[in-house]
Amino acid sequence: MTVLWTAAEAAAATGGAVSGDWAATGVSIDTRTLAQGDLFVALTAARDGHDFVAQALDKGAAAAMVSRIPDGVDAARCLLVRDVLDALVALGRAGRARTGARVIGVTGSVGKTTVKEMLRTALSAQGRTHAAEASYNNHWGVPLTLARMPADTEYAVIEIGMNAPGEIAPLARMARPHVAMVTIVAGAHLEAFGTLDGIAHEKASIYEGLEPGGIAIANADVDTAPILCAKAKTLGARLIRVGEAEGADLRLLDARIMDEATVIRAQDGGVERLLKLAAPGRHLALNALMALAGAEAAGADGAETAMALGQWRPVAGRGTRERLVLSQTDDIAIDLIDDAFNANPASLAAGLEVLAGAVPVRGGRRIAILGDMLELGPEAAAMHAAIADLPSLAAVDVVHCSGPLMRHLHAVLPGAKRGLHADTADDLAQRLPRELRPGDIVLVKGSKGSRVSRVVDALRKLGQAAADDRRGPP
Repeated sequence: MTVLWTAAEAAAATGGAVSGDWAATGVSIDTRTLAQGDLFVALTAARDGHDFVAQALDKGAAAAMVSRIPDGVDAARCLLVRDVLDALVALGRAGRARTGARVIGVTGSVGKTTVKEMLRTALSAQGRTHAAEASYNNHWGVPLTLARMPADTEYAVIEIGMNAPGEIAPLARMARPHVAMVTIVAGAHLEAFGTLDGIAHEKASIYEGLEPGGIAIANADVDTAPILCAKAKTLGARLIRVGEAEGADLRLLDARIMDEATVIRAQDGGVERLLKLAAPGRHLALNALMALAGAEAAGADGAETAMALGQWRPVAGRGTRERLVLSQTDDIAIDLIDDAFNANPASLAAGLEVLAGAVPVRGGRRIAILGDMLELGPEAAAMHAAIADLPSLAAVDVVHCSGPLMRHLHAVLPGAKRGLHADTADDLAQRLPRELRPGDIVLVKGSKGSRVSRVVDALRKLGQAAADDRRGPP
C-alpha cells in the first residue's frame, strides 16, 4: 500500500517528537475499524484513546499519536505531541497543503452527505477522488478526512457540518475549498440558532474558506437565498445559483418521479440538460444538480458527471430501499425505505414525498414510521404536529410514531391514519411486525438521536430469521 505519512513527515506536520522510523498507510481514531498500517490517533472524547493504544499496536497499527506514552507501549512506535486533537488538526492542514487536488466543500441543513456521495461517485470516474467517510464533518471529522487524503488526489470532497454558531468557518478555512456549496437552509439546529436567518449566516460562512478565485454554489429556492448570495458576493466569489427559482443559473425544470428512478430536466443557461438517477425523490433532483454544478465548477466534465450520477445509490440510512421477507412461508414481504439517519422538517417532508410516490403491490399500503426530530427549539411540538398538514401525507395509509415529540403528530392524525405510538423506538419495534401486511411499503424516518434506526434493525433481523428458517438446519 502507498505510504501516507512517514514518521518524519508526521512529526514535522504536528510539531511532535518521534524516536522510531515507521510509515503509516492510513489514519484511524477507532480500534474497531483500524486497518494494519494505520496511524492510530488517541483522541480523548467519551473515552481516552490512550487506553486503546496497546490494542491498536497489537492489531497492526504502524504507530500511535499520543500526548503521553502509555505504560508498556514502545515509545519508538509513538508520535508524541502536546495535544492530540490539535495535532490531528495540524496533520489535516499539512495533508491539505501538500495536494494539488481540486477541493469541494459541502454544507447544508439537508442533503450534504447525499451530495458528497454523489460527487464521490461522479468524480471517481474522472480522477483520483478522496471524500469523507460517513458523516465525518465536525471538529475532528474534517481534519481526519484531510489527514487521510493521499498527496496525489485529484478531486476531494469535504463535508462540513455544525451544531453551534461559529463552527463552519474554521473548518472551511482548514479545507480551503476551490468550490463551496450550501445545499439547503432548513429548520435543523434551531435550538442553537433561533431563526433560519441565523442558520443561513452560519451555513454561508463556508464561503470564507474559499481559495482565491473560488466558486460559491447556493440554493436559489430557499427564503434565505439572499443571505447566501450576499455573503458570496461580499467575499468576491463567483456565484452559481441552483434550484427551481426563475433566474437560477442551473435551473430545475422538471423532476419526473418513478417507483425506482428520477428523471431530471434542467436548464443551464440556454442549454437543456437531462439526467437520470436510479432512486426516487424530488429532493434528490436538486441534490443531483448541486453535484453536477460542483463537479463542473471543480473542472470535471459535465457530460461524464451526468452519466456517472446514474450509477449513484443512496447510502444506508439515507433512503436505501430493500425488500424484506418477514415470514418463513414468504407470505409477508415488505419494501423498506431506510431513511433513519437524520430528520428535520424539510428532510421529513422529502421522505414522505418519496413514500407517497411509491407504488405498493398486492394490496399493500404506504406506511410511515416516524421518530422525533430533535434540536428544533421551542417550536418543536408545533413543527411535529404540522406534519399532518403536508400534502404528501394524504397518500400515506398509516403513520406509526415513537418518542415524546411525535406524540404531538399522533394526536392530530386522522383516525384512519393513526397507527401505534410508543415512548421509545425499541417499544415500537416490538409491536410493529404484527401491524404489517404483505406488499406494504414502509418508510422509517427520524433523527439519529431518536434511535428509530432500531426499528430498521428489528425488521432486518426478522427478515434474516425468516431466511434462516427457509434454509433449514445446517
